[in-house]
Amino acid sequence: MAELQRGTASGGRLWGYLGAAAALVFAIGFASCMPAVLAGETLRVGWNWAPSLGVSLAFMLDGLSLIFALLISGIGALILLYATGYMGDHPQFGRFVLYLFSFMLSMLGLVLASDLITLFVFWELTSVTSYLLIGFNHEDSVARRNALQAMLVTGAGGLALLAGFILIGMATGSYDIGALLAGEGLQSHPLYTPILILVLLGAFTKSAQFPFHFWLPNAMAAPTPVSAYLHSATMVKAGIYLLARLHPTLGGTTAWVVALTTAGLVTAVMASLLALRQTDLKQALAYTTLMALGTITVLLAGGSPYALTAAVTFLVVHSLYKAALFMVVGAIDHGTGTREAGLLGGLARAMPVTAAAAALAAASMAGFPPLIGWIGKELIYAGTPSIAPWGLAVVGALAANALMVAVAGVVALRPFWGAPGNPPHAPHEAGWQMLAGPLLLGALGLALGLGSGLLQPLIDRAVEGSLQLPRTAELHLWAGVNLPFLLSLVTFALGFLLYAGRERYRGAFAALLARLPVFDRGWDAFLDGFRAFAAWQTRVIQPGRLTGYLAATFAVVVLALGGTMILKGPVIALDLSAPLLLWLVAGIVVAGAALAAVAMSRITAISAVGTVGIGVALIFISFGAPDVATTQLMVETLSAVLFGIAMLRLPGMVERRPRARKVVHGVIAVAAGLSVTLIILAVTSHPLDRHITSYFEASSYALAHGLNIVNVILVDFRAFDTFGELTVILLASIGAYALLKRRMSK
Repeated sequence: MAELQRGTASGGRLWGYLGAAAALVFAIGFASCMPAVLAGETLRVGWNWAPSLGVSLAFMLDGLSLIFALLISGIGALILLYATGYMGDHPQFGRFVLYLFSFMLSMLGLVLASDLITLFVFWELTSVTSYLLIGFNHEDSVARRNALQAMLVTGAGGLALLAGFILIGMATGSYDIGALLAGEGLQSHPLYTPILILVLLGAFTKSAQFPFHFWLPNAMAAPTPVSAYLHSATMVKAGIYLLARLHPTLGGTTAWVVALTTAGLVTAVMASLLALRQTDLKQALAYTTLMALGTITVLLAGGSPYALTAAVTFLVVHSLYKAALFMVVGAIDHGTGTREAGLLGGLARAMPVTAAAAALAAASMAGFPPLIGWIGKELIYAGTPSIAPWGLAVVGALAANALMVAVAGVVALRPFWGAPGNPPHAPHEAGWQMLAGPLLLGALGLALGLGSGLLQPLIDRAVEGSLQLPRTAELHLWAGVNLPFLLSLVTFALGFLLYAGRERYRGAFAALLARLPVFDRGWDAFLDGFRAFAAWQTRVIQPGRLTGYLAATFAVVVLALGGTMILKGPVIALDLSAPLLLWLVAGIVVAGAALAAVAMSRITAISAVGTVGIGVALIFISFGAPDVATTQLMVETLSAVLFGIAMLRLPGMVERRPRARKVVHGVIAVAAGLSVTLIILAVTSHPLDRHITSYFEASSYALAHGLNIVNVILVDFRAFDTFGELTVILLASIGAYALLKRRMSK
């Protein structure tokens, strides 16, 4: 396996240990804040970023963000330790640790952000860093393709999310999440519908909800530590975090309930069917992640204490068992050389520690008591009846959970306790770095199940504080014989039947799913079509003729200016009373423009254009602006000299344009001149706003100590603009010099 090849880089494992230690420090730091958060305090820190736009680099720590921060940093520490044992001798392991740690920091910034724009920045950073992680094995074309797919899908959703955040800022006048949550909500605001659509596009693409689900299983091209991290506590939970964070502001409407219930149920049931038909254990776990995300999405559609308590609890449950199971599958792959279920069996004797970790994690995934997964499943069944239509939600949850029981058997029962298989090489136990994580997470799932009171206060703060519900449902290992208990028994029975007949049902599921569109192939077709469209567009708008580019540019200007004039219908005042001198200058300008249009000599055309420039300079002088006139004369003189020198090296002008094209160019030129003239007449028919002019007149000398106002504006007030313009000119000059030098060398 390419991802396990040993390199010659010395000290590579040290980076993994350092990364794990740093992540552990973060986890300890967040844990130290727990008493304050549990007491109802929200910890805040921030700095002004763009005060004029109301944007700040601000962070907060409340119940919801603390749960995410603990999962991200705690599981991150275990994943980095696991990666050290899994691929610590990889020649690029230092780069891998950098990517993984940067991804962790991006996720922490996302869940801790208390400003919407800050949240968006970290949202996009998770897309970029996940692209680097999924495509870590960049020599593999599949890894490159799947990494690009993940970034494009989530990046497109990020753009929609940014638009939604901007609309939220327009609707509330603030990007501060705390102020947003303290308000009355946006459910009755006129912008609610577009805000909801844009936010859900961002959340659904990030958390791989139908119909954007296809990118997540393809992310399995990443090394196993990345899959364990992305699919447990981090990237795929970003969309879930967003839905939970904005639940008080956007939730509770019919549109919210219908959108989340539909997307969540379709994702959960479809993913469970796809998971059971997989023979690759890693792929099976990837689809169970989709199932879990769909379930949480459905629960967030509701507004009852049971539904939202179930959503937050199952979020923790899934993070613990899914990270553990991915690490177990990686240990199986490391110890046997394969992840194919058909080649595995009887591994418990050779890999007893891995078998124990797999049993704990899989039992939690299946929802067996006394693990925390049992409590999470009971809460799901207690919360789904409150989601309308409750019958559909309950049936969907039941089907998904039953399939989850079957998948748990495929992942953890058959490989370790089934008949001996035929793996590529003799199985052996992994190193302690790869076993510490799944054992600790499995044991934690057992401890939280037996002592659910340990988790209750943190769930309370998330539900009552962050989600703003009046109370939280209690976490019980035994809540009596009730509807959730009966549904759990039905779940186990159906799950065992599905596991026992998995080979027979697998063909039926495959036939059923074959009738559905394959979104991954649709994505490839979309990209092919997009490339074809880009090629056609390039041929149309980039024909290689400068005259074509200029004609298109001025045509757009004519349409913009002319359309504005037609739509607005401004008042145009034409005052022909002017001194004789100005009429003479105008005549010179018109004559120069006409000569430039009909000249058949480049020198004549340059001289005519220069005449126009000199005429403009005379107009500046007549209106008392000698400094601007001087600048105009210098520019015209220098341009004429440089153009003249360059033109001497070119052959004579030959008119090759057909008559029709000349007519089109003439119409565009006349229309452009007429549009600009009418715009100027419309502007000058009203009193000019001298607010900016007066400011520069009063401030040029007082602030910049300059008497030439134009120069002061260029080099002081607009210094960065001028610097940018100079940079563009410099780069263009370098490019021109390189082209000329290359031509001369030939």
